[in-house]
Amino acid sequence: MTPDDLGSPPLSAVLRTLDATAAGLDGAEVERRRRRYGPNRSLAHGRRPPWVQFLSRFLNPLVLILLFASGLSAATGNVASFVIVLAMVLLSVTLDFVQEMRAETAVDALRRSVALRVRVRRDGIERSEPAEQLVPGDVVRLAAGDLVPADCRLIEARDLFVNQAMLTGEPYPVEKHADAPDALSAPHPDPAEALDTVFMGTSVISGSGLALVCRTGDATAFGQLSGTLQAPPPPTAFELGIRRFGFLILRLTVVLVLFVLAVNTLFHRPWLESLMFALALAVGLTPELLPMIVTVTLARGAMRLAKRRVIVKRLAAMHNIGAMDLLCTDKTGTLTEATIRMVRHLDGRGAESERVFRLAYLNSRFESGIRSPLDEAILAFRAVDLTGWEKIDEVPFDFERRRVSVLVANGAERLLVVKGAPEDVLRQSTHYETGDGAVAPLDPAARAELDRLFQTLGEDGFRVLAIASKAVGADHVSAALADESDLAFAGYAVFLDPPKPSAMAAIHALTTAGVNIRILTGDNERVTRHVCAELGLTVTGLLTGDDLRGMSEEALRARLAKVNVFCRVTPAQKERVLLAHKRAGRVVGFLGDGINDASAIHAADIGISVDSAADVAKEAAGVILLDQDLSVVQEAVMEGRRTVQNVTKYILMGSSSNFGNMFSMAGASLFLPFLPMLPIQVLLNNLLYDASEASIPFDTVEAEALARPAQWDLRLIQRFMLVLGPVSSLFDFLTFYVLIHVFGAGEALFQTGWFVESLATQVLVIFVIRTRRSSLRDRPPPVLIGLTLGAATVGALLPLTPLGAFFGFVVPPVSFYLFLAAAVATYLLLVETVKRLFFRCIAPRPGPGRRNAPAGTGFHAG
Repeated sequence: MTPDDLGSPPLSAVLRTLDATAAGLDGAEVERRRRRYGPNRSLAHGRRPPWVQFLSRFLNPLVLILLFASGLSAATGNVASFVIVLAMVLLSVTLDFVQEMRAETAVDALRRSVALRVRVRRDGIERSEPAEQLVPGDVVRLAAGDLVPADCRLIEARDLFVNQAMLTGEPYPVEKHADAPDALSAPHPDPAEALDTVFMGTSVISGSGLALVCRTGDATAFGQLSGTLQAPPPPTAFELGIRRFGFLILRLTVVLVLFVLAVNTLFHRPWLESLMFALALAVGLTPELLPMIVTVTLARGAMRLAKRRVIVKRLAAMHNIGAMDLLCTDKTGTLTEATIRMVRHLDGRGAESERVFRLAYLNSRFESGIRSPLDEAILAFRAVDLTGWEKIDEVPFDFERRRVSVLVANGAERLLVVKGAPEDVLRQSTHYETGDGAVAPLDPAARAELDRLFQTLGEDGFRVLAIASKAVGADHVSAALADESDLAFAGYAVFLDPPKPSAMAAIHALTTAGVNIRILTGDNERVTRHVCAELGLTVTGLLTGDDLRGMSEEALRARLAKVNVFCRVTPAQKERVLLAHKRAGRVVGFLGDGINDASAIHAADIGISVDSAADVAKEAAGVILLDQDLSVVQEAVMEGRRTVQNVTKYILMGSSSNFGNMFSMAGASLFLPFLPMLPIQVLLNNLLYDASEASIPFDTVEAEALARPAQWDLRLIQRFMLVLGPVSSLFDFLTFYVLIHVFGAGEALFQTGWFVESLATQVLVIFVIRTRRSSLRDRPPPVLIGLTLGAATVGALLPLTPLGAFFGFVVPPVSFYLFLAAAVATYLLLVETVKRLFFRCIAPRPGPGRRNAPAGTGFHAG
């Protein structure tokens, strides 16, 4: 079907075109259509085929130039050199590709475990299926909080309001209707005008519906516009830092390559060999494993979190979790048990009232929009016989009005029953029921008494809904916002939602770890204060939605440091508070699960939701909790910090010892009559180094590094490189002196000895750099010990094997290995000393609360 067809023909024609019925498809037909139409997802956002990902790694400019130069070498007769270079490049690219593919596959499996699911009619029954499995002709059930899974024509609609701002830009929900089966409607090429159609990616705000799937995947309106509507999110501080680090290394590489070429040209050395050496030097300096190390480390962190029942949807979210220093959270279900029970139903005098309960039951029973846990508690309290009652119309709940109204009738009696936040319902009431069936004017004294009862219930920790009604005439056939006036206040429905025993410990753990807590809730301040007192959370300051409404951005920013509780806030106000904290330099997380939380989740640096949340909340979140428990957030924070600290170790390695070795090679070209290392040997050195670094994602992290939020700091990395790099070069030049003046080394012995020493110092220094404290106090995991010592051992023993001659090595004298052991031990001891001085004098730990304060080990505490 074309886009214009979707909203133009009668429903019966659409059903015939799709060869479908309102009862849905059978399993065999679904499989046939799935093969024809493919998965229900936008191909623009699918992963590239593996062979494309593999070949794309050869588009690295350094790799292309190296392959070109080795091809020239083969053309001049040096085929062995060409074969070795090609083998090195293939090994390095394959290592990177395999590790990253494994990581991406594991993360994709985690992401699918929390993928969008829909209620669909199959084989005559309604069941839950992944949205990706939908095909044209399927019939799906829609309810409040759902994301629309495909472009669909409505079969049934009951008070169905849909937010389609992502397609139309219209911020207000649109009411959708199902046309009569044979009623011809005008063509609707514009989604804003297609009132009988719902579109993929939009969200149901209230009501319910039954819809026929007409277009899936890239054929949907969303799929056709996904390139512009689904622009990638802005890069995180972590991604920007990695990018800037890459540009820094690139500039250093260009300078060193040009320098080496100039020196060798000046000394009239063979141009092809000089070019190969310069390019090999560039490859050695470039941290080509950085993308793989980042991906594998983040993915490993995500998989470790999955074992704790936390699913990371986007790997970049791992950094934001570790950097988070402020967590904003809703109260219900996070700080409380979320097992809400109705305990009382009171009239305005505080006496139990059957009338109040019956009105509350009528409203919750016939409400078709957003059904909250409070509605479920009312319906579970006790069944009421509603024989004879029928629903006429409804004014759905929204988060600005904070109430819902249903128009119901029982014969000649017709009532508008209103349920909602006490402040808002009282504001619309002009009368109140006295408890004896009479109705009296709601004068200031009566209003004050009702408000006093509400305050008393809140201070005792009870949640409260106000119930009111309004008698209307038999000719009143629809409900509108204007009808919510001149109400007769009936009383209060009272609920209990006790605090979670685990929440107190989780709040303490997060606070101790440098993550401050802010509560953003739609509940009133009295209930919230009671819950905070139960949890031992001191309320340092409190603002309400009414306070925020009259407050400028400057005034809000001035209050942020002293306010930790925000009550009776709307979704727009939650988002406003989050953005204010972000502008103040905080890294902000938000934990929520409702439709009203979706905008705040999206606005936060790290959006967190739960598996039972509304679809729109889960879609906006970067992290999904399978258990609605604040304690797992603390575990996620620790894992995020652990992950980014391990990425930092590789960066510090690449910017210090690796840079020092490459700088030494370039410097040696000034005074040596030959190349300090053959191009093939440089590539082999780099390959063994890369193999040893593949263990970094599995390293442990010291407790001190996990104690505070971890944030990116490129300035510290540059300082570390400038301080530790010369230390590495110092020992390189010492080796040069010993090889020439002690061992009388010629070209082959010099290159052999320099290869062994540079590799040993380059890989073994990870034992020092991996921790800020004494290297002897923090034992690395076996896999890191094994790969690191293995790479150093291979480099030391390779010249003693027949394969060594193939790479241009000769057998060094035994005394050289004695020198090597002493030099490496002295080098590691010196690096340990310089490292401690560096972190004590140059990069002390900062104070809390600054997003960009310098310190830490690449990702600073703060």
